[in-house]
Amino acid sequence: MRACRAEQKAYTVQAVANALEILELLVDQPTTPTLGWIAEALGLSRNKAFRLLETLRERGLVERDRETSMYLVGMAAVELSQKLLRKAPVVAHAHPIIEEIARRHDETVYMTVMRGDSVVFVDMADSDRQVKPVTVLGKRFPYFTNAAGKAMKALESVDPLNLLRKPGRRRKSLNVELLANELADIREKGVAVDFGGLGEGIVSVAVAVRDYAGKVVGAITILVPAFRIVADRLENEIIPSLREGAEILSMKFGHAPC
Repeated sequence: MRACRAEQKAYTVQAVANALEILELLVDQPTTPTLGWIAEALGLSRNKAFRLLETLRERGLVERDRETSMYLVGMAAVELSQKLLRKAPVVAHAHPIIEEIARRHDETVYMTVMRGDSVVFVDMADSDRQVKPVTVLGKRFPYFTNAAGKAMKALESVDPLNLLRKPGRRRKSLNVELLANELADIREKGVAVDFGGLGEGIVSVAVAVRDYAGKVVGAITILVPAFRIVADRLENEIIPSLREGAEILSMKFGHAPC
């Protein structure tokens, strides 16, 4: 195992790795960071961080505010991400399906995937309603804060509570036993429902998608304001639609239903 890791590290180009980490920092930070902040966050000298940022800026992947000297993601990075997403199989296959579900219920529907222990909302089909949840397209959240993350984690073979045991993670606000029971219930029912995890008054409902080997590749999730969710609508309309959509999408990835 150590030899394998050493070999992988030998093939790593550190400058490329640092540049990608800079882009991730700019995407994830709620505030626009400065050169000094970026250098400190990555453990780089100011000179090296500046050269990396200038290289990214020349390519349009990063922009620098002349007045504040703060950095932000450039439009070239946004355009590149959109092109990559459109070509990604999970988005290409999922988009017609989530569009159909969004039209059927006139609610916002997302395709989500897991990245580590977080959920990324990679594609969206919007609704025509005036009152709807604030978009979370492109955003990332801890898996235990929403239905999509719980739906996917519940079906993984690894311990779904590993995230809670990692150093630095918030644990006091989480009831580990309650979460474990919830994941077991989701695994049995095949659908996850979360109230308020993505914001007050927001209900998320999700069903996982699998591939030919039974591996989870993502989840279809719908976000609905709580005042539009009643038990009958949830059980008789929304959940059956998500189940059907997830089954169709899973079949596109070669999964054969039992």
